[in-house]
Amino acid sequence: MTKHIIVDGSNIATEGRSVPSLAQLHEAVMALMDEFKNAKVSVVVDATFGHRIAKKESAEFEKAIANNELVAPPAGAVGRGDAFVLAIADKVNASILSNDSYQEFHGKYKWLFDEGRLIGGKPVPLVGWVFVERLPVRGATSRRSVKTGKVVKKESPTASPEASKPMPVPKAPPPSVKAKMANELMPYLQFVEKHPVGSKVKAVVESYAANGITALIGGISGYVPLRNMANPQPRSARDIFTIGDSVTLTVVGYTPARRSVDLAVPGVVDAVTKPSGKPSVAKKTAPVKKAVVAKKAAPAKKTAPAKKVVAAKTPAKKVVAAKAPAKKVVAVKKVAPAKASVKKAVAKKAPAKKR
Repeated sequence: MTKHIIVDGSNIATEGRSVPSLAQLHEAVMALMDEFKNAKVSVVVDATFGHRIAKKESAEFEKAIANNELVAPPAGAVGRGDAFVLAIADKVNASILSNDSYQEFHGKYKWLFDEGRLIGGKPVPLVGWVFVERLPVRGATSRRSVKTGKVVKKESPTASPEASKPMPVPKAPPPSVKAKMANELMPYLQFVEKHPVGSKVKAVVESYAANGITALIGGISGYVPLRNMANPQPRSARDIFTIGDSVTLTVVGYTPARRSVDLAVPGVVDAVTKPSGKPSVAKKTAPVKKAVVAKKAAPAKKTAPAKKVVAAKTPAKKVVAAKAPAKKVVAVKKVAPAKASVKKAVAKKAPAKKR
């Protein structure tokens, strides 16, 4: 059984159309997940996908990018999104859903010709999406790539030279900033004020997404990713929720930049947040209290010795005062003999003058 499927979103969204459709891509992914129930699904679109879809789909596209339901290659990547799709499939040994043959990559990724590595799909009227295994189509470009063992430029005789150059880097993101907002400002602020992180709320399942569900809490829209539904993570939200179900969820976080509300199944939240959340808060609180007590006790101990030191210094001053008179007495003794010697010297010299 296929364990991981990489969807070439730009190719599937444009199948049978001149411009890509996000709605068509969503239908294809949902049908793929129903048919390959045990497989993980990753959807990749090229860097210009958001500029080529209809404007009414821009908000949904931005939300899918923010929730990692869609992945775009780095801006300016050579080969549009094809090189990125093949690099991911090569790294995780996954199959690819695409109607492209990737001829310019046949020399580098020879596993494209292995059974089950390439899946094709088309929407059939009154039936829906049908998926079949396929082999890449060989051609002149494929032969050049196999001969050199490298990625070669795709032959396009009628195209201009600019067609082989890297895609230009978009100057601005496809949707506007307003399109990113999941909720209106005032209702969102009121909800945040009344429902702190950890509080439980009643919600109604509104819609499915590739990696979760959208739930309504009154007039507020919240999102529950697959990782917050069960442990281990379920393959699809359809395995746990049904649209219209009334469920109890826990608020696990907010994203003010998009005014979004992150929700989770209560049991999963407890299993995930208790080891890293509540004990860490307790550890931080305990040292703070001990530090405060220590600081209050320390000044009391320092104040008592300070008084004793002052008392000890006071007698020291008295001792110095007692020694002062002793110095005076010594000075008197020294002065007296000095005066007597002077008188004797004068007396001796006087008779010398008379002679």
